[in-house]
Amino acid sequence: MRTLISIPIIHTERDMGSLLEKVKQEYVQRYGSAKWEEHLKSIDEVWTGIRRMIEALDLPYTTVRLYQDGLPDCGREAEIVKEVAAQGSKNHQLLLELMERGAMLMGTEDPELLLQEYHLLHGAFGLGMSPEMDPAKLLREERSRNLLVERDRYIARRINSTLLSGEIGLLFLGVAHSVEQLLDTDILVRNLLPALRAGEQPPDKEG
Repeated sequence: MRTLISIPIIHTERDMGSLLEKVKQEYVQRYGSAKWEEHLKSIDEVWTGIRRMIEALDLPYTTVRLYQDGLPDCGREAEIVKEVAAQGSKNHQLLLELMERGAMLMGTEDPELLLQEYHLLHGAFGLGMSPEMDPAKLLREERSRNLLVERDRYIARRINSTLLSGEIGLLFLGVAHSVEQLLDTDILVRNLLPALRAGEQPPDKEG
């Protein structure tokens, strides 16, 4: 038997990289700067809750594999996590702590699909027009949905092929994803659903 603990996450502003200012600008335009600050605070609360729930599991970390939304399967996984953690990402800081306890970090996503999504999002935020006036909005949304399906399939294949019998996987995954139905039938899935109650996701950056 293999166990996968799925942890729904909210991306912090530090996880957004070069998209941060554009995401912030659109969010503030829609909801105001006060809501943006409230949003950031709620995300911090979510990650505090995630950390506490993982602590309460008291896992045998030498048998734990870490799968992370947005982390490419590229051979530089630990280096990427350290870089993003140093920029203040609570998500990646938690990954580092778990690695220090013996957990194994796994490349999780197809780098090419991540690059395609980045260009799609970058183009969307760079148009300088409201979503209602964007003539390519429907086409972009369709491509985004298709990319998400392709990403989910790759994530599931990575888990199916690398999570061994007797091991536990921790899957940190954005709420837009749907991976569980793609997993092998011998993988027991547990969901830590309360993690999302304290926050909301910035527009167009759920995955």
